[in-house]
Amino acid sequence: MRFLTKVREQNPLIHNITNMVVTNFTANGLLALGASPFMADSHEEVADIAAMAGAVSLNIGTLNPHSIKAMTLAGQAANAHGIPVILDPVGAGATPYRTATTHRLVSDVRLTALRGNAAEIAHVAGEPWAIKGVDAGQGAGNAIQLARQAAHKLSCIVIATGKEDIVTDGATTFLIANGDPILTKVTGAGCLLSSVVAAFLAVAGDQRLEAAAEAVSFYGVAAEIAAARTKGQGPGSFQIELLNQLSLAGEEQLNRMSAITPVPDSAG
Repeated sequence: MRFLTKVREQNPLIHNITNMVVTNFTANGLLALGASPFMADSHEEVADIAAMAGAVSLNIGTLNPHSIKAMTLAGQAANAHGIPVILDPVGAGATPYRTATTHRLVSDVRLTALRGNAAEIAHVAGEPWAIKGVDAGQGAGNAIQLARQAAHKLSCIVIATGKEDIVTDGATTFLIANGDPILTKVTGAGCLLSSVVAAFLAVAGDQRLEAAAEAVSFYGVAAEIAAARTKGQGPGSFQIELLNQLSLAGEEQLNRMSAITPVPDSAG
């Protein structure tokens, strides 16, 4: 059974502390997928919500002291109950405040997975890489090697998204060639992916790396179908169809279209 089917059967509660730009899109995306979103950042309740969630997704897109404390409280509560935590370090490296905040979260919360572009992951792991706002610039390093190093250093799964996506725990690595370039024209597409990964981790048991890889591939498959159905219509139509396909695409499409390739240890 695919993890996708497990998500839809188990309807896991996903606690999201995310940014104001993407809250609605993230919640609708999780609902379409078959998960149950909970969007809350009150200090008085985040620990209680995290403790009953299937997974916790933290996103630093619109930072402020309130949200930082909320993320710390939720992450630590999830840690105490063995609940997966995924961090999306939006724009890490763009400003000293973002970088310092990310390092503080990584220090205070034990991550299950880190999901970002190569530049964000590099700055979380303390490696050099160019960044432009919240977008990755052209780094001089090897992205696969970077992701593996970050996974070892942070002791978590690292998901480096780009033209091809990399999913690794440092020992085992997958390269994923699903998706469509129009994803870059929709604000919050990466943020939603992080929460989709959280939903898959919530039902993964001890197969978290495989679940993360399937989550990234399925999201890309849904995007490919949505892009084909809305070709020439622009990102607005694509965004709506992406939500549709997160709901409608299933194991048949995933089995036929998934492009996950194991990367040999010597590669990268």
